[in-house]
Amino acid sequence: MKSIFKISLVLLTILSFVNCNKSRSNQSRLTGLTFNDPKNGNYIRNSSFKGQKPPLGMVGVEGGSFTMGQVQDDVMFDWNTTPKKIHVRSFFMDEAEVTNSEYFLYVQYTKDVFSPSEEKYKHIYTSVLPDTLVWRKSLGNTDILTDNYFRHPAYADYPVVGVSWLQANEYCKWRTNAVNLKTLIDKGHIKNIFEMDSVSNAFDTDAFLTDNTKSFQGDSTIYKRGVGRTPRKKGQPRPSRDAFQGRPITKADGILTQGFRLPTEAEWEFAAKANIENREYNNIRGRKKYAWNGKYSRSKNKRTRGDQLANFKQGKGNYSGLPGWSSDGSDIPNKIKSYPPNGFGLYDMSGNVAEWVSDVYRPIIDNEANDFNYYRGNIFTKKMIDEEGNVVFAATDDAPEIEYDTLANGKIVPKQLPGTIKYVPITKTDASLRRNFARADNANIGDGDLNSSRFYEDDEDQFKSRPSMYNSPKAPTRVFDSITGKEILQNDAKKRTTLISDRTRVYKGGSWSDREYWLDPAQRRYLPEYMATNYIGFRCVSDKVGPMGTGKRTARNPSR
Repeated sequence: MKSIFKISLVLLTILSFVNCNKSRSNQSRLTGLTFNDPKNGNYIRNSSFKGQKPPLGMVGVEGGSFTMGQVQDDVMFDWNTTPKKIHVRSFFMDEAEVTNSEYFLYVQYTKDVFSPSEEKYKHIYTSVLPDTLVWRKSLGNTDILTDNYFRHPAYADYPVVGVSWLQANEYCKWRTNAVNLKTLIDKGHIKNIFEMDSVSNAFDTDAFLTDNTKSFQGDSTIYKRGVGRTPRKKGQPRPSRDAFQGRPITKADGILTQGFRLPTEAEWEFAAKANIENREYNNIRGRKKYAWNGKYSRSKNKRTRGDQLANFKQGKGNYSGLPGWSSDGSDIPNKIKSYPPNGFGLYDMSGNVAEWVSDVYRPIIDNEANDFNYYRGNIFTKKMIDEEGNVVFAATDDAPEIEYDTLANGKIVPKQLPGTIKYVPITKTDASLRRNFARADNANIGDGDLNSSRFYEDDEDQFKSRPSMYNSPKAPTRVFDSITGKEILQNDAKKRTTLISDRTRVYKGGSWSDREYWLDPAQRRYLPEYMATNYIGFRCVSDKVGPMGTGKRTARNPSR
């Protein structure tokens, strides 16, 4: 009996100590108020955050400083890759490119939610389809790839191509919403809408956090429970089991994932170079020409000696080598993870397919520009608010019309998906007396063109008539043919000097159809954001919150 009494006393002491520590950890250090407590205002504090796990299919890339634009060869001599020292923050990156099967999931989901059989949705589905005609050649027998590469199961794990920058950007948004929707279902906050009769319930993360009554076409029965417990006054009846309990989920709860997006050019190049393989203490030894360590594109491994370490065009008419000895394994994009990963665990950062990054292209990256997480292309916006002070949503019951836009190549795309929040550029009033930004669209800020010069909007005609530095073709206009009566696209007929514009985007890395020169991660090329090719794919990144690394420092790379 004495032993039982002693054990019980020890357990009670430990339990009271744990409860005491728990209450203290849930208490404001400066005011004494308790968080998540209905008796103290139910103020939010998520103290359970224990670090961010890599999202599915991603690996962590610890940030740091590196020399961007440092190439081994510069045969063009165009100053397109002037070296500059910058710092990149930590982030998560897809270990391989987005594949045909993963993008096909997006296509199928879009078809279910926005059925093309409905007149108002007919352009939404077609706007996400890859351009399979990119495989066609005027003097080539390639129709089998046009018909099969995207949908046939033989190519399910091959990187998706024929996707424009605009489409890749929309996929990233959808992936954010799809992951957060799955998280809310798994945690029991909402019903499994995939088990319902129809999946035609669009989910948008921003809309859900702003006003959850706007999601799922206003069907509130889909919500099962919120966060915490709802305080119940004395005498109030107990709510039914199906009634929504708790408070609505907010960003402060840390339940939803950080958004997915295209990597910036600096992030992509930093991840591809993986200079951790060349690091000793806080110094970099040597210069990397490829995503892997070494000066050559062929393997030194005893079993694979002589094989190419990436998928690229080795010479005119030589896409893979001789029959029976394919040195790189493929004459078109190869299955992901077919080649060894780099120092960060990322596959195909040199070769296979080139990849879209988010930056607007300019020939020179200014050394005096931001050296902290550099990115060109920011458009600062704010939520649109109506006259009654409410956030405006796209294509609601009050205004069901979906707004579409016609791209320069004639394709019709939605400006915004139904149920998403409308955003508008910030105004001069919003940026008044600020030192960190002064306008909404920063695509061409400080790049030397007319709009960025001190003579912009000058009253003297000599400055107004000065031609723009980036005199790219303008989008074609739609006109009616007087003879046929049909609507046709009329192209820009004026003399133009370049393809560079504020809608031209960077793509990085060599591809299956590129020569070895382009395998250098620092090399950069560009295309208009609405164009697609058979050699450009993409992968996503997600921001890392909290500490930039593990907090542990190693003297040198453990593999040495």
